[in-house]
Amino acid sequence: MSTALNLPAVTVLGLGPMGRSLAHAFRVAGVRTTVWNRTPGKDRELIAQGAAGAATAEEAVSASELTVVCVVNYDAADAILRDDDVTRALKGRTVVNLTADTPVRARDTAQWAAAHGIGYLDGAIMTPAPSIGTPEAVFLHSGPSDLYERHLPVLELLGGTHTHLGEETGRAATFDVALLDIFWTAMAGYAHAVAIARAEGVTARELAPFAQGIGAILPPLFAEFAEDADSGTYSGEINPITSAVSTMAHVVEVSESHGIDAGVMRAVEGMARRVIGLGHGTDGFIRVAEMLGRH
Repeated sequence: MSTALNLPAVTVLGLGPMGRSLAHAFRVAGVRTTVWNRTPGKDRELIAQGAAGAATAEEAVSASELTVVCVVNYDAADAILRDDDVTRALKGRTVVNLTADTPVRARDTAQWAAAHGIGYLDGAIMTPAPSIGTPEAVFLHSGPSDLYERHLPVLELLGGTHTHLGEETGRAATFDVALLDIFWTAMAGYAHAVAIARAEGVTARELAPFAQGIGAILPPLFAEFAEDADSGTYSGEINPITSAVSTMAHVVEVSESHGIDAGVMRAVEGMARRVIGLGHGTDGFIRVAEMLGRH
């Protein structure tokens, strides 16, 4: 990690749990940090720790060469950054937008920034707020590589790993959406599993260690399925999709016998049956990705 000695000042816009963690990490590292939030009062603790408060977003971005934005979505980010006074103040400076949204919105913001003489990097934070400032934090970035390299010494003060995914601005948001897809569908599956288990008299605590075991199976499968998907082999030698769909039907049956909504698993089963209907029943489950990607 870099030291704050002789590093330029940084501004943080947005002081929700993640924004406060970002600003706190900068302050702990010793870099001069200015903070601003649309809702007053969220900056008090940070100011007490030595951060500089700003009365307006324009004042905040004027205080630093680098502004880091972390708000709820790009509607909120646009409402701040595209204010005429803020836009003028940002000219010749750099924005690193760590707000989560879609690749299309990231590209649109990059075009807006370029039109107004503002340096722009898009980014994503793939770990929770308590990880910020620790080795466990994971940051993804995309945009001009020279801009990334110039500001990396400051960004590294946030801890963890920083990965530049390429010059195409939408890549960080693409990774973010894809990885969140894995996370939230997995969490939905776990919540549904807990509901089934409890309906059958099994507590969540009893299920948890075995659920962790199922989770441990997934990382090597991700790597194996990635090779299948990119090479087009879709091997189903160990577990063909015809076998998999039978177990999906069991989940649906038990769920609905207890009045538990089985919509998610019905959707998964439906995708698997479409693959079988297309003549790929001997392939592995990742063939679904190829089927879904058809236009």
